[in-house]
Amino acid sequence: MIEILLSGSMPFGEALEALKAGHRIARDGWYGQGVWLALSGPLGGKRIPAGSFWSKRNAEYAAQTIDGSANVLPCITMKTATGDIQMGWLASQADMLAEDWFVIEGA
Repeated sequence: MIEILLSGSMPFGEALEALKAGHRIARDGWYGQGVWLALSGPLGGKRIPAGSFWSKRNAEYAAQTIDGSANVLPCITMKTATGDIQMGWLASQADMLAEDWFVIEGA
């Protein structure tokens, strides 16, 4: 599918707000490699039952709670150049200071 850029270059703070609004974002230098960021999960978190956890330790913890679940908070994920999804992406100093962020819409 065709991807449409919703916005031109912007600072990280504006890109982060777009991310929180449900958009994918990327930096100009990443775009040619197909790399982008997305938010995984709702901002307030979501209760997940113990049986749905990938991690054995997280599942054990959730199973011990009163309702057998745990609240999972959102994280920023990255679609990498190799096609993997990296959980828990963190911005570098260069990323936070860059003003070449933009919003992607489409598949």
